[in-house]
Amino acid sequence: MWAGPSTQPPPRQTSAAPTVAAPTDARITLSDGRTAQVIALGGPDSAALRDRLRAELDGAAAAVTQFWGADWPREIVIVVTGSAEQFQAMAVSGSDIAAATTAQGVVFAPGAAAMSPDALRIVLRHELFHYAARTRTTADAPRWLTEGVADYVGRPHVPVPAAAADLAVLPTDADLDTPGRVRTLAYDRAWWFSRYVADRYGPHALRELYVRACGAGHPDVATAVRDTLGVGLDEVLAGWRAWMNR
Repeated sequence: MWAGPSTQPPPRQTSAAPTVAAPTDARITLSDGRTAQVIALGGPDSAALRDRLRAELDGAAAAVTQFWGADWPREIVIVVTGSAEQFQAMAVSGSDIAAATTAQGVVFAPGAAAMSPDALRIVLRHELFHYAARTRTTADAPRWLTEGVADYVGRPHVPVPAAAADLAVLPTDADLDTPGRVRTLAYDRAWWFSRYVADRYGPHALRELYVRACGAGHPDVATAVRDTLGVGLDEVLAGWRAWMNR
């Protein structure tokens, strides 16, 4: 899921599998050998959105593999729905979001057609990471961390903004469900935490933290941090605050 001031509310990850009727299908082979099936279900903008997504898939797959490694599904299915009703049925989610990750791939809402190129690129990479990591992510994983790491993969690595002290606070899963500024700030905080961990300890350490904190039999976040980063959570948070204020 991804949230930001220039997009719709964040896509939600679900376990529902899309079922489609009479689609128009575009199957492509990516540079890494994966195959991607991009299906448009009709509607005034679905074919154009399908083509935009096709053009972004090589870069999205490369971004996911660069962080996560090559061990994720070789076949990708992306469905572009033609109506809010189709999206709600396939994603088991509301119509006020841009996309959802399912067991088979990624489903896009019709409204995603209005996204800027940069915003669509972020959402695709974010959701494709959720798809790649889904078998290593439990239902009770700390969602703020799953979203922060997905944003690490999806968002461009812009410089730390000035006066960023209020960003160096861990969000809660409840914050992610609170509409408006609370939700936006929660996603930003989760992203900046992930950015800090990758910058200070390395992207591989961020991946290991994700697997330890979000995988089967995971401990609490504090234990996962110590197990993977070798320091306590308080020390990591202090370092994060200093990094955000440098």
